[in-house]
Amino acid sequence: MTGGALDRRTRWSIALGTAVLKLLAATWRIRVHGRTPHTERAARGEPAVILSLWHGQMLPILVGHRGEPCTVLVSEHRDGEIIARILAAFGFQAARGSTTRGGSRALLQLAQLVRDGHDIAITPDGPRGPRRRMAPGALLIAQRTGSPLVPLVAHATSVWRLRSWDAFEIPKPFARVTVLYDTPRPVTATSAREAAAQVEEFEALMTAALARCTALHDAGR
Repeated sequence: MTGGALDRRTRWSIALGTAVLKLLAATWRIRVHGRTPHTERAARGEPAVILSLWHGQMLPILVGHRGEPCTVLVSEHRDGEIIARILAAFGFQAARGSTTRGGSRALLQLAQLVRDGHDIAITPDGPRGPRRRMAPGALLIAQRTGSPLVPLVAHATSVWRLRSWDAFEIPKPFARVTVLYDTPRPVTATSAREAAAQVEEFEALMTAALARCTALHDAGR
């Protein structure tokens, strides 16, 4: 769906909502862990990475990631167009498609971006869930390109949770937010089938990363 498919009222709503989100995000007290090795990796000319984040944590994570170039996979649904416009306002590019709908085209596009040296971000439980259950798309891109997955997670003191499938999180004003870039994880597989079989392993890594992030947050670090 193209941007022209949105009516004027929706476009105005996106503009207003984005402005409100920026004002809200400006009040958050964000601490980021593990970002320095991530930025130094790029300076050393190492391969691009595939950032893996849960759909419901997209907002605080991407605000914490601002200033780092990244292309985010966004679905082709109407709500995907809305998300793409909000991402653009925060300085991110969007690749349209999903690893389920139009999957082959999206995977090829993202794999080429990674080969060209661009970090990408994927919500492996998107665009429709189940919540925090990993689909194999990110693993397939990692296997195809040889680039590692980086679990990217967040924890906030207080959030609003939308009544959506992903329980989308919006930190409240002046919330303390902790963001963690976990250790890059290579996908050691010789075929797409073998990579897809590692879904549960990498889902467990995402869960463990979130637990470490929560512990850092609770310790005030």
